Amino acid sequence: MPNIKSAKKRVKTIETKTLQNKATKKAYKEAIKAFEAAVAENASNKEELYNEDISKIDKAWTKGVLAKNTASRKKSSLAKMLNK
Repeated sequence: MPNIKSAKKRVKTIETKTLQNKATKKAYKEAIKAFEAAVAENASNKEELYNEDISKIDKAWTKGVLAKNTASRKKSSLAKMLNK
């Protein structure tokens, strides 16, 4: 447990940022799962879900939750699923 005031503040800040990062990560993971289910069922709305997934992955990348190459790899794998 930190004793210095600034260190205590950093602990609170880090907890807040961790929650935001988890929410962002959960959002894109759930979106990917929904897209994969739509592709498996050959649903008509899979292109809409694909566009939403790409948007969520890009947002995660801009917020620093995902690395650039990881985001690109995930988008590429989703595109392959869509085009099969």
